[in-house]
Amino acid sequence: MPVPTLLGLPYDAASSFVRGAAHAPGKVREALHSLAGNSWTEALIDISAAGVMRDAGDVDFWRSDDAHHAIEQAIEHLIAGGGSPVSLGGDHSVTYPIIKAMRPHHERLTILQIDAHPDLYDEFDGNRFSHACPFARIMESGLADRLVQVGIRTMTDHQRSQAERFGVEVIDMRAWEAGARPSAQGPLYISIDLDGIDPAFAPGVSHPEPGGLSVRDVIAIIQGAHGSLVGADVVECNPDVDPTGLTSRVAAKLVKEIVASMQSV
Repeated sequence: MPVPTLLGLPYDAASSFVRGAAHAPGKVREALHSLAGNSWTEALIDISAAGVMRDAGDVDFWRSDDAHHAIEQAIEHLIAGGGSPVSLGGDHSVTYPIIKAMRPHHERLTILQIDAHPDLYDEFDGNRFSHACPFARIMESGLADRLVQVGIRTMTDHQRSQAERFGVEVIDMRAWEAGARPSAQGPLYISIDLDGIDPAFAPGVSHPEPGGLSVRDVIAIIQGAHGSLVGADVVECNPDVDPTGLTSRVAAKLVKEIVASMQSV
């Protein structure tokens, strides 16, 4: 069985507002291994036990002038080595090259996206590879069979048109409050933009948007994915705007529960 494997992606050059997400992987690891907590998940899986989780370190973007290619290569190498990627962003643009590398290994693939924003712009500020665009690139390239978005609360007319064009299943916050919940069979990839969570719980993001999901909501979604989860990313943590470190701790908690769900595959 593939082993859940952390991969740091310290990249935020595609951010459209405030940078700082490139500093997140190290901070999330610090929180994950902090003596303030422990290494056990809610399913009583010890992620520090032998064979439960690996850490492949960070992609070295200084050695490449093509960040997307570097990410693809790193994911391909990770999978070839028997790993399932749990990527630590970085901004959300990293999801596109991750999925490009994963798609050949899965005849069918569903993506479950937790986010305040649809990230479906055809281009943003002239950049087709902005962190506001990765899911447009994924869907137009046929890299996923289904895209289910949860927590959306910033949809524009253009992004609504894009969602309809690509057949995206959107559970916005009004629908969530009315009781709508995602259902997805595997293989499943979960992409968590931390701004999908209400900033009361995760303030350390570059684009905070009030009115979002709770941490408990997202944990419940992750825990419901057991038996089908083949990869995940946790992105857009910005430690530079979060001096308390709370958002890094939230990210670490989600990583632990992701690893536990992968162990149930």
